Amino acid sequence: MAKSRFEYVRNYERDQILLPNTYILIRVDGRGFHRFSTHYQFQKPNDERALRLMNASAEAVMGQIAEICGAYGQSDEFSFIFNRTCSLFDRRESKLVSTVASTFTAHYIFLWNKYFPDTSLEPSMLPTFDSRAVLYPSAMEVRDYFSWRQADCHINNLYNTSFWALVQSGKSEQEAEQALMGTNSADKNELLFSQFQINYNNIEPLYRKGTMLIRKLKSPPVSKYLQKPEKSQRQLDREAHRQRKADIVLLHDDIIGDKFWDECSTWLI
Repeated sequence: MAKSRFEYVRNYERDQILLPNTYILIRVDGRGFHRFSTHYQFQKPNDERALRLMNASAEAVMGQIAEICGAYGQSDEFSFIFNRTCSLFDRRESKLVSTVASTFTAHYIFLWNKYFPDTSLEPSMLPTFDSRAVLYPSAMEVRDYFSWRQADCHINNLYNTSFWALVQSGKSEQEAEQALMGTNSADKNELLFSQFQINYNNIEPLYRKGTMLIRKLKSPPVSKYLQKPEKSQRQLDREAHRQRKADIVLLHDDIIGDKFWDECSTWLI
């Protein structure tokens, strides 16, 4: 490429390289989704179509980016964990976060009509997502992160289920908020059962526990940091292709207790 006197502006570019041998966690969040969900009249307290659209979009992202070994989603967010040996984009933060957010957004829009066949997206109200990257040094912190997000899912869903049950029974939103002020989990469970005959534990796990996606690999991922010198680029491409074709399993299980991690720990490489 021919050089020009304007090329000096490239000197202002800066790349943040994420630390090697750490788990990269990229969390995608919907921007302005309260307004978005209200505009498209999402069902309250949960809209199954919207949650399954989020899950399908996340699965599509994992299908395209082989270095992602797992993801957890609830509400309008999804968290993707990259294996420790990931060398995608030379671990440049800006490239990773922008690629995940844009890929997720693209699939969300592409799949919209499958889950909302009677509602067309309007140019003035399109879904957008931002993302951020966090590094974790070991599987223990990754487990605690996912546990934190599932605990958040439970707390929010229990509140929303109670709130909208009160609203749908005739209370105003302000009255429902006042009625729940200062209540704990036991109080909300009692309210749901005594006033609305709702056993919270019988609510769909999709709503109570969120969604975990894991990739079942037959062999560990490769990285340019760890690869053997005799492996050619063609061999590496083939291994990445096998990883991309690995089965992606969707779960609505408890991921806070030991059972999930004892049975499924091999996905987190």
